[in-house]
Amino acid sequence: MAVTSLSTALTSSPHCGSSKQRFGKILSKQKFTLGTSVCAAVLTAATLLPTAPIAQADPAASTRDNGVNQAGTKKDKKKLSEFDATQADVDRLLKSPAPQDVDGLIKRLEKISRTAAVTSDLVESTKGRIAKQHEALDKANREVHAAKAQLDKTQKKVDASRASVSEMSRSAYRGASVDPVSAIAGASGPAAAMDRSAYLTALTRDAQSRMDAVTQDQKDAHAARSKALRTKAQADHRLNELRYQEKKLNERSADLDRLKAEVKTIVDGFSPEDRRRWVDRNGPIDVDVDEFLGKLKKSAGGAAKGNYAGAVAAAMSKLGSPYSWGAAGPDAFDCSGLMVWAYQQIGKSIPRTSQAQLSGGQSVSTSDLQPGDIVAYYPGATHVGMYIGDGQLVHASDYGIPVQVVPVDSMPIVGAVRY
Repeated sequence: MAVTSLSTALTSSPHCGSSKQRFGKILSKQKFTLGTSVCAAVLTAATLLPTAPIAQADPAASTRDNGVNQAGTKKDKKKLSEFDATQADVDRLLKSPAPQDVDGLIKRLEKISRTAAVTSDLVESTKGRIAKQHEALDKANREVHAAKAQLDKTQKKVDASRASVSEMSRSAYRGASVDPVSAIAGASGPAAAMDRSAYLTALTRDAQSRMDAVTQDQKDAHAARSKALRTKAQADHRLNELRYQEKKLNERSADLDRLKAEVKTIVDGFSPEDRRRWVDRNGPIDVDVDEFLGKLKKSAGGAAKGNYAGAVAAAMSKLGSPYSWGAAGPDAFDCSGLMVWAYQQIGKSIPRTSQAQLSGGQSVSTSDLQPGDIVAYYPGATHVGMYIGDGQLVHASDYGIPVQVVPVDSMPIVGAVRY
């Protein structure tokens, strides 16, 4: 029944008296209540849309919480401990007088050489970690930039949704076509009024849903930016730690240079007889390189590259090359540098330092050694060489000693690995 018909029927009844006025008041009250509810919902949607950025996490606080700024990583602490131990060795060597006998001098030279090798390894490993940390920092900066761009994009969505919902609420109050009261009052009957009411309610729910979505997007964007900032803060701190380690190494380089100069002075001043004792201290073995490489190639099925035989062939091709601290070829080598260069010739990358080489490969027993395996010597793995078979090893030993072949057990073994 239409509203007008219902009103007429009521007022024409002899028992109704002023029914028309009472119905008009009831209808008006219902229209006001429903309209107010819908408008209030629209206003609520407009009001709840965020107008200011959501509070962000403090990157520095997060970094403090995970312990990065407290004591650094375990690796950093281990390296700092190694620095301190090496510095103590350097200090003792500097303070102790040089022996007058040749045997004492050779022992001192061996100690200086091992200390220099450790320091060189620390320098190389620190440089490598600094380079990797720069890459990590660059990545973190890119993540921060991307997160900031996403946050700006999301903020524009929030602003647009807020403007849309605000316009809806203003239209409702100034009597626009979406005004719930006008819409219901202009309906042709109760069913039409309820249809319009349902439409407006759905419209409001849609506005609320859109508001919720963009609000969540904004929260997610802020969370991503906060995470990126934390990552950047951690990368910054890690880089500072590594730079501190590098600074400590550079500060002691003058002392180390003094020790290296002492080694050079003593070795270069040896008599031919004493120099021979220095060069032969590990019992070098004379090897016909061409004959050895021919046998090696034959045993490898004609392939000297792409397998461990190729690495052995590369190392053996450098017999007689001079030793130089921190060198990795192609003309001079230190112990780990020779290993790196030899494996590069077969397209394989291995760690740069002797300690890292020992920890980076597959551990093998000295009773199961195969050509190409790397053998480490002395406490702390301060020296390495390559096993070539028949109980023999090729290595770059010390200043004044060319790359040579020696018995694999001519030095105290601490481990062996296979790559």
